[in-house]
Amino acid sequence: QQNELNSFLWTIKRDPPSYFFGTIHVPYTRVWDFVPENSKKAFQQSHIVYFELDLTDPYTISALTSCQLLPQGENLQDVLPRDIYHRLKRHLEYVKLMMPSWITPDQRGKGLYADYLFNAIAGNWERKRPVWAMLMVNSLTEVDIKSRGVPVLDLYLAQEAERLRKQTGAVEKVEEQCHLLNGLNFSQV
Repeated sequence: QQNELNSFLWTIKRDPPSYFFGTIHVPYTRVWDFVPENSKKAFQQSHIVYFELDLTDPYTISALTSCQLLPQGENLQDVLPRDIYHRLKRHLEYVKLMMPSWITPDQRGKGLYADYLFNAIAGNWERKRPVWAMLMVNSLTEVDIKSRGVPVLDLYLAQEAERLRKQTGAVEKVEEQCHLLNGLNFSQV
């Protein structure tokens, strides 16, 4: 039952109340029907909404892209063991070959084609830091490709907040997330 689901919503008792809602970075259509009504109601009644990052800010997107890159002059081939690098390269060739069959008619109707999506996700892959290459590979599955073009839950809520003219903000800066992920050593990745 919808009203029995764990809402991932915490109330901070003050006047007016504040809420803390845990999101997940997946296309919102995968989870929206399972977000309980109390969470949706808290969002609707709010006037100010803060997100992990401001995914509607072009600087955020640009900074996220930049932080994924290895230092100038370095390539993934220089930092990965040779066998892993070649397995990665072969896997990306396989994904590129398979992607046309993974694209849905709806995506094609919106102008999302396999070459475009592959380049949007894996373009410049040889310059990515290992942790970001790993995250990239994890997102290059048939299920994930079929849901491209649908915003992740955080972005959907941010877009809704803007549409509803709510005041928005972010609790983290891109640099904080990048420093954390880029600080993982190779064995951790």
